[in-house]
Amino acid sequence: MVQMRFNRGWPRRGFALLWDAEVLAELTAPKAVLSLRQFFAQVDAWPAEDLPAANGDAMVVSGFEGCLDILNGHDAERWIETDLKDAILSFQDYYQGQAGLILWVPSGRTRISMKGSTEQYYWKHRGSGPEGLPIGRLLFSGAENEVERIMHTDDSNAEYDGKYWAGLHHPRIS
Repeated sequence: MVQMRFNRGWPRRGFALLWDAEVLAELTAPKAVLSLRQFFAQVDAWPAEDLPAANGDAMVVSGFEGCLDILNGHDAERWIETDLKDAILSFQDYYQGQAGLILWVPSGRTRISMKGSTEQYYWKHRGSGPEGLPIGRLLFSGAENEVERIMHTDDSNAEYDGKYWAGLHHPRIS
């Protein structure tokens, strides 16, 4: 297996949505993945020591999908734009862009889509219209054209013709 990424430093800087288990395993042990509750408990009290992933340079958080699944479309949008985005911005500000925040979204491959003509990203969500939640607008504040795809190349996986998205990365959201 050979892995290719457009930006090899993506885990240590910026914000990412990751859904490939092999890539996750390279970054951290499963026991080091924080729950969304643990993540929110650290807002404004971020750890000064090394972070638990990417050799001390990143934090991996799970639970994003579960939160979206229990919320209706309007509440999910509001939660992303306010609570989640404020926490992400707090993380970025504290580490001054020198650490990576990775949301582990195991079903991302089947739930995130991109409209090629506009480069807009959507999250398949019940009750959010035919396209789903405008996840790109909500998380990346309209800077979707700066989003990089995290690519995974696996010659043994014919289902994806050897190359597929493993996630999305943005260098710094605002």
